[in-house]
Amino acid sequence: MNPAIGFALLLTVLQVARGQKVTSLTACLVDQSLRLDCRHENATTLPIQYEFSMTREKKQHVIYGTVGVPEHSYRSRTNFTSKYNIKVLYLSGFTTKDEGTYTCELRLSGQPPITSSKNVTVLRDKLVKCEGISLLAQNTSWLLLLLLSLPLLQAMDFISL
Repeated sequence: MNPAIGFALLLTVLQVARGQKVTSLTACLVDQSLRLDCRHENATTLPIQYEFSMTREKKQHVIYGTVGVPEHSYRSRTNFTSKYNIKVLYLSGFTTKDEGTYTCELRLSGQPPITSSKNVTVLRDKLVKCEGISLLAQNTSWLLLLLLSLPLLQAMDFISL
């Protein structure tokens, strides 16, 4: 085999192995919705498949994702957003019936498929409320726009510092 091809193949395998590692899975409550933040490394250009599931009484329930088929009872209750290195799932109408161990699993296709996952146990009376500042930290474009517009606002005498 040509050494250049072997090296390129090795780099591809290393990129795939590193490209989808789940670094954390956290849960919090926003009003009556469960929010799951699945943070992960993003060192690959390959598409990442994902799945959010919940295990309760030794039975796994697929909630949302691109791997398994979500159960019908969850389809109308989920809202999903994805950015560079975070996947966020909201489960509305969260009750004690939704308590269990939640899993975020990421996969890159290949032979064999490479997976990475994290779990978090969610109990309604133990959930913390999501912090307002963490919501702002995930989407800081409005804050940047505000900071950049300060000189213009000062020039127009809307504000004085």
